[in-house]
Amino acid sequence: MSKKNRNPVPGTEGAMPPRKKKKKGSGLLGRIIRRFFLVLFTVVILAAAALVLVMNLVFNGPSPAARDVLTMSLTEASATKWVPALFLGEEKVEEIRTGTVSDGLEDDVTDISQVVVQANNVITGSANEWDNYPDGIRIETRYGDTYTAHIMLIRDPAQIYMGTSTEKFSTAIPGKRLTEVMAENPDVIAAINAGAFNDDGTLSSANGSTPLGLVVSQGKVVWTSGKQPGLEGFAGFNEDNILVVSKTNLTQSEAESLKIRDGCCFGPVLLMNGEVNLEAYNDKSGMNPRTAIGQRSDGTVIVVCADGRQVGSLGATYADMINVMQEYGAVNACNMDGGSSSIMMYRDVNGKLGTASQEAIFANTPSLIQSQPRRMPNFWLVRAAS
Repeated sequence: MSKKNRNPVPGTEGAMPPRKKKKKGSGLLGRIIRRFFLVLFTVVILAAAALVLVMNLVFNGPSPAARDVLTMSLTEASATKWVPALFLGEEKVEEIRTGTVSDGLEDDVTDISQVVVQANNVITGSANEWDNYPDGIRIETRYGDTYTAHIMLIRDPAQIYMGTSTEKFSTAIPGKRLTEVMAENPDVIAAINAGAFNDDGTLSSANGSTPLGLVVSQGKVVWTSGKQPGLEGFAGFNEDNILVVSKTNLTQSEAESLKIRDGCCFGPVLLMNGEVNLEAYNDKSGMNPRTAIGQRSDGTVIVVCADGRQVGSLGATYADMINVMQEYGAVNACNMDGGSSSIMMYRDVNGKLGTASQEAIFANTPSLIQSQPRRMPNFWLVRAAS
């Protein structure tokens, strides 16, 4: 018998080789994982479909008011500004955005004679207003139907100024997060976002590196290029610590003529010389996180940050911000950048909001869309009282 035909194991002719047994555990685990991801994928698809149906119902439903609020809420956010056009078309979106009324303001810029900053920070309105606030800052909270607003009152307007992320703006130099700013400047007790900046909606490191529009910091014009999205406006403090607001973006020569020491472009103006900007009040502005800066007639600075895009606080409209400013006695006020930029930080050294600490904390609740503060090129900073 040849080796070719030899069967080394008698009685196994024609038999199949034995199969390897699969481990029961690994097969069961694999099926569980596959089913989990199948269910997850199905849930995501159904949720997305439901969201599209709901949005289509609002955009094309029987309520123009609901349509306009949703349209403005989405177009004011850089990440979602393209969504309304999918349902309404570009022309209709533009019609909704620009369908406004006259502002009703008699002046184009602040009448500085209406604000009197008292010498030595003497506040005439209420003798006991600042007794328990040795750092000259009060923070309070107000609740509206769709928002939670955090109000910071700054006794001495000379303490607030425009900070910048760098001495020379460039797209090659990223902006700074307010958490970084507070950590690097122990003499600063509060920080609030300010004007607009470049942001293409991507994760580019250039986002937040350069401002949009005029920026004046500590008496120097540090930026003049670009234009912020949305309505024009300007807010800045002059050499006498009076908040000057303008219905339009200021040029460098105009800012120098008004002796602006710190300020930036953004809008709209909310209050001017005690008058309400009716265009902003009646505007179909959406419900979003918002920041605004204002001043009382005695010089006290008012900063408002309204939470939004989260459970319990959808956001505030321009009308909401005007109402809060009026409640606190503002005679001049201007809207600042909002959305994911809306941030207020405070170094609570006296324990007014909790445990006293040198570490800066968030005085508002930033939008849940972000995991950390956005990078930005300029911001309002408050020096510690001397």
